[in-house]
Amino acid sequence: MIKRLLAEFIGTFVLVLGGCGAAVYATSATPGAGIGWLGVSFAFGLSVLVMAYAVGRISGGHFNPAVTLGLVVAGRHSPLDLVPYWLFQLAGSVAAAAVIYVVLQGAPTFAETGTGGFATNGFGDLSPMGYSMQSALIIEAVLTAVFLIVILGVTASSARPPFAPLAIGLALVLIHLISIPVTNTSVNPARSTGVAIFADTEAMKQLWVFWVAPLVGALVGAVIWRMITIDD
Repeated sequence: MIKRLLAEFIGTFVLVLGGCGAAVYATSATPGAGIGWLGVSFAFGLSVLVMAYAVGRISGGHFNPAVTLGLVVAGRHSPLDLVPYWLFQLAGSVAAAAVIYVVLQGAPTFAETGTGGFATNGFGDLSPMGYSMQSALIIEAVLTAVFLIVILGVTASSARPPFAPLAIGLALVLIHLISIPVTNTSVNPARSTGVAIFADTEAMKQLWVFWVAPLVGALVGAVIWRMITIDD
């Protein structure tokens, strides 16, 4: 069990460090020199892809409380692991956010700008394009459901598991391309929590949305999969 939990810690750590780190440092770069939304989308997808190959065989490669919940509901994972997995995923996210914060302090503009949004998720004034709370709830729930269906589909016994991390990583790239303008893309409560702790905004007050919507979406995705699957 401890090996699986450590794998979830490491995987979530790299996911947040890779995805959120890319977003934070890219936006703090010289105007026009950053990687943009496309680059950030690939940073998140690649982070999941490489860690799924690296430690997925140990823990299942969830790196996301919503994914763990969805797999439990779909009958693919033990309910006894739910809380321990969540705790270590959160710990990995906070640890990665702390590393991003320490490195960001070395930026020449840090004294003036602080952490700013720090790659957090939000709606209203904290949405990249000013989208409402309703929009945030809908897009996060729907895309998390889609993510779960992809995960359950490519890891089914009738699928080709060696290629599963590639499909999952690309799915996360697509999800980010769709929803970065709306919420800065969560679909992962752990990812949202770690960076919110360090942000110079009201992100913590909006954090509940990025727990509720992904968890509901994961439940919906798991239920849909159980309704449509013929070989699991």
